[in-house]
Amino acid sequence: SNDPITRWFTDPASRPSMTTIMNRVGCPEAPFILPSDGLIGLLWNDPAAPYTLLNTHTGIDVFGDGEPGTVPVYAAYPGWLSRLPDWRSSVIIRHADPLQPGRTIWTYYTHMASQDGSQSYIDEAFPPGTVEQPVEQGVLLGYQGEFAGTGRPPIGLHLHFSIVLSDDAGSFRNEAVIGNTVDPSPYLGMRLNITDAPRRPITCTIGE
Repeated sequence: SNDPITRWFTDPASRPSMTTIMNRVGCPEAPFILPSDGLIGLLWNDPAAPYTLLNTHTGIDVFGDGEPGTVPVYAAYPGWLSRLPDWRSSVIIRHADPLQPGRTIWTYYTHMASQDGSQSYIDEAFPPGTVEQPVEQGVLLGYQGEFAGTGRPPIGLHLHFSIVLSDDAGSFRNEAVIGNTVDPSPYLGMRLNITDAPRRPITCTIGE
């Protein structure tokens, strides 16, 4: 996926032709909505740099066309939102899995802060320490940012979004491990697994 991402940043005039815009409307028969509009760049299980075949990407990266703190991020599905006390740029939402009844999953949203981490772009309705706050699908969570973590190399403006499994205690597993996440394709109704090698812009595929 490095080629479309490189083109996105080196040729801004090409962005309209690469952008997936859903405007908070889901694909037919898919339960989730795309949480942010933009180039769906890195995909699930993607080995493209900075990832490798032994450490693949655990979700999707949506690169927005705008300034930091201006590209909205929305809840993909109804659930219960938490934000750990030390999370500057991330929130996580617990859901009853709409595709596997009886299973609990979590959607994780990150990079919602300024590049140096000094300004959070998470909506003020979800301050640090928020626990199990009910949210509806399409609720504004915040805005895309560039924060990659303290001491880490800078990144381009985007949202990282993933679907995370629960552990045996009912909490969320480590999102950084591919085996703790699931392919978001059936939840969003799009080809988001790198093995499908979709062309950009990625669009709805259920029912094709």
